[in-house]
Amino acid sequence: MASEDGAQRPERLGCALLKGSDQEASSAPLQVLLYLNSWYFAAFFLAEVLMFIYKGILLPYPSDNLILDVVLLLLFLGLETLRIFYGWKGNLCERSLASSISVFVLLPCTALAVYYLLLQTFVLRLEFILSAILLCFYSLEFLLGLVSISTFSR
Repeated sequence: MASEDGAQRPERLGCALLKGSDQEASSAPLQVLLYLNSWYFAAFFLAEVLMFIYKGILLPYPSDNLILDVVLLLLFLGLETLRIFYGWKGNLCERSLASSISVFVLLPCTALAVYYLLLQTFVLRLEFILSAILLCFYSLEFLLGLVSISTFSR
């Protein structure tokens, strides 16, 4: 696609330009935060799996509660992957619907992070710290997501 100065500009990830203008409304801070959160959540998930192995072997963890926590962790993985995907695409393609889905899916992800922060049978100090950092990511992404949605809706 050629711009006003005649330079060729590649199409952005298969997304149409916003109402025919060359002005980009996507949020760079939100995109960086989503990128960092994707890596952080991968480390969080791996740490949780290792901590569940530790708790299952060394602590008197009831097997029903351990199974529930592991199933919730797998649900958390699916929801977080969906949330980051829709947030990423919604921001880059400047689509308020995809960004709204990402912000909406942030609510159950936040509930699961609070569960791992406070409500498990055994909460290790490392889990508390990792979940608190994850909640900080979520609060920033929520604010930047709302700002982006309002920008895309104009």
